[in-house]
Amino acid sequence: MQVRADRVSLEGHHGTLLPPTSLTVGEGDLAIVHGEPGVGVTAFGLALAGRLKPTTGTVHAEGVDAGLPELVAVVDAPGVSEPDEALALRVVVGEELALAHRPAGKEDVARWLAEHDAAPFAGTRFENLAPAMRTRLLTELAAEREGVRLLVLDTPDRHTSDVDSWAGLAREQAERGLAVVVLTATTPVSALPFTPARLGAAEQPEPRHHAPEPTEELPASTDGVPE
Repeated sequence: MQVRADRVSLEGHHGTLLPPTSLTVGEGDLAIVHGEPGVGVTAFGLALAGRLKPTTGTVHAEGVDAGLPELVAVVDAPGVSEPDEALALRVVVGEELALAHRPAGKEDVARWLAEHDAAPFAGTRFENLAPAMRTRLLTELAAEREGVRLLVLDTPDRHTSDVDSWAGLAREQAERGLAVVVLTATTPVSALPFTPARLGAAEQPEPRHHAPEPTEELPASTDGVPE
């Protein structure tokens, strides 16, 4: 499965939200996309997910029959998919599980939190979670949605200057075989773990591929003697 964005642009009422931008990412790939702080970064993520129709250009998925909204989850997008900061963590988890059409009762939520080492924080207001935990839990919830093959982490750097906290998490998801795009805006390009794609560019660096390679099977013996 690959998702291809070809010179995607978006115009708003007061000007250009997103200049023409291209990106190709497949399963096991990790791409970092850097842009100036503002709505354009999130707009690109929503275009990748099929939630915003580009003014120009196209976004499509190859190698799979499902549509972009079923394949792509946008994690923690400001004003779009970010949780209500005043809610307790257990409420946020319950809402996300219900969104994924999974059991979301009190016991189900408690079990999920325990399995993800977050049970002691069940009653914590979401705004008071450590940034690393916030991003990790939201990413795990999105990754567990049925049919999701691409995760778009929307500006986790707006919560923390610790690049490793979200870069390691993104890499882990790619190693599991998901395609992962991390949108960044406030981290200096020099501090990113590798050369990012840029909003407004058509020629982009290749994403990093992290999925484990399939192991080769040993050839079967033809002489009847075990090898």
